[in-house]
Amino acid sequence: MTLHDLLSANATIGEIAAHLDALPAEEREAQANDLSGAEQSRLWEIASTGPVITLSHFVPEGLDHTVGVRHPGRNTIPVPRHFQLFAKIFARDDDDPRLVNGYNDSNASFIHPGYFVAYETRGNAEWEKRGGVVVDYLRVPDSALPAGWPKVVPNDVGLQKFVYNRTRDFMRRVSAHVSIGRAAEQRAQGDRELDFWFTLCRRDPTGA
Repeated sequence: MTLHDLLSANATIGEIAAHLDALPAEEREAQANDLSGAEQSRLWEIASTGPVITLSHFVPEGLDHTVGVRHPGRNTIPVPRHFQLFAKIFARDDDDPRLVNGYNDSNASFIHPGYFVAYETRGNAEWEKRGGVVVDYLRVPDSALPAGWPKVVPNDVGLQKFVYNRTRDFMRRVSAHVSIGRAAEQRAQGDRELDFWFTLCRRDPTGA
């Protein structure tokens, strides 16, 4: 049984989570990041019926702000698979416990990494319906970051403005390690949800 099989069989989020939680870490990551665009879209809808995701999914409790947590992923942007594979790196903000900072480690090495600030959506009724955590590219970190992280560059500068500028990713929980996100673009009349999804799978032990 694979994640492909479960999605084909219209499995519940509980069944999907139990399957992923039972897999060895390497196999879990491989299955989570092997879904087609249609499968990711389906998983996004199924995940809406599961537990609400929190910041502790991305950076487990007890970790210092100097520790980065790697979440390899795959997006559904219509480009060769090599460029669909990436990772988001998260670390706790050293000043505000309500925030997590991070960046994208992409195979598209010709663009800047795409920094963001992530936070929970509680209190924003419209955003809560989309996911429990938002990865906000309209904000970039302004506090201390883990050693070795790349230079922070605003997302309206350079080639990354064609990927990250004015966008936010809304996140839903799939299992203990796996999450799924959907992109939205900020517009004058309000955010517009985009038909781009991505999966992430947290690696333990942590490290960037």
